[in-house]
Amino acid sequence: MRAIVVVASELEARRLSNLDLTLYVSGIGSVNAALATMRAIEREHPDLVVSTGIGGAYPSSGLQPGDVAISSEIVYGALGAMDGARFLDLAELGFPLVGEMHNRLPVWQGAASWASRANAAFGPLLTLETVTGDDEIALVLERRFPGALTEGMEGAGVAHAALLAGVAAVEVRGVSNMVGRRDRSSWRLPEALDAVKGTLARLDR
Repeated sequence: MRAIVVVASELEARRLSNLDLTLYVSGIGSVNAALATMRAIEREHPDLVVSTGIGGAYPSSGLQPGDVAISSEIVYGALGAMDGARFLDLAELGFPLVGEMHNRLPVWQGAASWASRANAAFGPLLTLETVTGDDEIALVLERRFPGALTEGMEGAGVAHAALLAGVAAVEVRGVSNMVGRRDRSSWRLPEALDAVKGTLARLDR
């Protein structure tokens, strides 16, 4: 199985650079990620695209900085409309995203066994265009998407592009911080990326 890895930033790429995997740096956000993934698929013809990097863990996830989460599904967490205080996803609005799919995108069928081998958490991972910086909003997102483990800014873009190209995708996030009030002094970027590196090394190709 030929796998490629898409990361958002050069910082993440440098930390993961000595793995035996082809790395692409997309830039920040789901649009950049989707465009970079499309170009990478055209060039590399992979069987699997892995979206990875650092992410924040939701308070109820049980995760801590330095842990890793692998996606059971990849979710556009803010794609929809607000009706007062109520969020309407694409299914409620009646707008399919791809085929009959709406906000939730499927992942590579080997994701669960990979999570087990790597001792990583396995569950839904959210993609947002704006990183959460408030404890109340973190709780709102947890109620909106029960079981969500982490949030990032690129995963759904990678999965969306891969899905359209007929290629499997999966997202891996190393936890650098907890979702909520921004406290950069508590962020653990090196630990998060080292954990991602160890997880990628356990990818059975």
